[in-house]
Amino acid sequence: MPRYLVERTFPGGLAIPVDPDGAKACLGVVAGNAEHGVTWVHSYVSPDAKSTYCVYDGPSPDAIRSAAQTNGLPVDRITEVRVLDPYFYH
Repeated sequence: MPRYLVERTFPGGLAIPVDPDGAKACLGVVAGNAEHGVTWVHSYVSPDAKSTYCVYDGPSPDAIRSAAQTNGLPVDRITEVRVLDPYFYH
C-alpha cells in the first residue's frame, strides 16, 4: 500500500488534549479513515501547533483527501513517499 506525507495548516493551532477527550478525538479520526481504507501511521506537529506533517497509508491521494473531508481536517499537500533508512546501506 502506498505511503503519503500529508501537510496541514491549522491557523489557530491544533489543540488535542492529553486526556480521554483527546483520545476519543484521535480514535474518531482513525474510524473516519477506515471508511476510506486509510491508516494514520503518525504525525509530527510544529512547535507552534499550526502545521502538521502526517504519515498515512492508503490506496490513493483521493482516498486520503476523502478521509480528511470525513474527519473535517484540512489538506495542504499530499506527497507519496518511501522510507529511506540510513542503516539499509550498512
